[in-house]
Amino acid sequence: MNEWVAGVDEAGRGPLAGPVLVAAVILNPERPITGLDDSKKLNEAKREALFPQIQQRALAWSIIEMSVAEIDQLNILQATLLGMKRAVESLSPEPSLALIDGNRAPEVNCRVRTIVKGDSLEPAISAASILAKVTRDRLMKELHVRYPAYGFDRHKGYPTAEHLRRLEEQGPCEVHRRSFAPVRNLLQSALFV
Repeated sequence: MNEWVAGVDEAGRGPLAGPVLVAAVILNPERPITGLDDSKKLNEAKREALFPQIQQRALAWSIIEMSVAEIDQLNILQATLLGMKRAVESLSPEPSLALIDGNRAPEVNCRVRTIVKGDSLEPAISAASILAKVTRDRLMKELHVRYPAYGFDRHKGYPTAEHLRRLEEQGPCEVHRRSFAPVRNLLQSALFV
């Protein structure tokens, strides 16, 4: 029996706005992809070039979006773990082992191994990190069109000085995570009650 190994990673745990994206990838050893690395170490052009290669050459891949509502309801860690579970369990063939970036493992129907800095060490996790990051960045650019006042196309929802300033000026929009302190504190202030 073949051992199908899935790499799993997420993008967007830290931002104040937008969903968290989770991807799982089973690479095909007969169709190697050169240049895989932690998505944060690759520039946007390189990530965009690798994205279709991963989708075309991988044995299986999935991308799961965990909404702002799910993040606010479950908390960011639990939403991420649930996204990982959904991503792994939607793969076909089903993996016999899931390699998870980080130190927290979701409950899935196969063996699991967590790897700190796995997105730099394991090609399947690198591939998952690229799928998750590219998908999330594209989504944040779409949200920028709907909510141009926040600059989502530049900071992707992360708590940069620019984002925090605009958040304070505008107040939160519907894609801001209400459970995150900067947004929650603004909502509790008299300004936006």
